[in-house]
Formats: sequence, C-alpha cells, structure tokens
Amino acid sequence: MKYKVKNKQKISKYCFVCGTDNKESLKTKFYELENGELMSVSTPTPTHQSYPDRVHGGVISSVLDEIIGRAIMIEEPDAWGVTVELSIKYKKPVPIDKPIKCVARITRNTRLLFEGTGEILLEDGSIAATGYAKYYKMSLEKLAKETGADNTLMMDDLSLAPEEVEY
Repeated sequence: MKYKVKNKQKISKYCFVCGTDNKESLKTKFYELENGELMSVSTPTPTHQSYPDRVHGGVISSVLDEIIGRAIMIEEPDAWGVTVELSIKYKKPVPIDKPIKCVARITRNTRLLFEGTGEILLEDGSIAATGYAKYYKMSLEKLAKETGADNTLMMDDLSLAPEEVEY
C-alpha cells in the first residue's frame, strides 16, 4: 500500500543509525506516515556485514530499536525512548547494499513508559525481522541536558522527503 508522508523526523550528527557525520552510520531517514506509523529507509554497506553479503543481527536490532523508540515522537514530538526491553525475531537474511525499509508503531503509551512493535521489510515486501520494545519516556530537553549534547543531538534532515512511500 502507498501512504502519504506527513513529516520527516530529525536526525543526529553522530548516531550509528542516522548520523550524518558518522562514516559507519546507516544514514537512515525517518518518515511519519498518514496511518500513524513511522517508516525508515536504510542501505547497509559492507561495514554492517556479518556473514558475507548479510547484515549483522546487531545492526538489524539497532534499526528496530531506533525506529520503535522514535515512533513515540509522532504523538509526542518532544519525547524520546530510553530502551528498557528489546526482543527481536530474525526470519530472513537481510542483504547488504540494498535498501531496507522498517516500519514501527506504538502499541501502548502511558505517562512514563511506552511499548511498540516494528518490522524490517525486504525489497520484495517480505518480513526479515520483527521487534517488540518497551521504553522509558524522557524529554529531549532533559536528555540533552543530562548528556551535555548540543544541537547535534537532533537536527533537521535537509534531504528531500518523498511525498508518499509504499510497503
């Protein structure tokens, strides 16, 4: 199905998943969709490999952790998820040097905690991995203050966003 992109989320300068200035980063882009889900697009390189031509399971876990944790920002733009619990099920190998999409949504949201699920989708639309996670909710302002982060923690993504995406 096709979905309109409502918003493009901010990125970070040095993050492993979305960092613009981290040469090992996946350079992931995050799009808030009209159906209330968050979608990401990444292209893993040989840096992210485990077995030949396959993305390392830890990288897959990182992408799912990041997107599920960011999904809260659709409802609460100033919130950030600090991981409490993460569970991943690997179903198929994820190839390197090919775009992968990941989709996530919030399934439970309370004052202090939230939970969500997500999937890594291959080019043919099949599910390569699924994830469930629980997070402690923290404000971006508090996170920046506690870590001494500057404006590189969350910066506008200046790349063009698609008007719609399909998965």
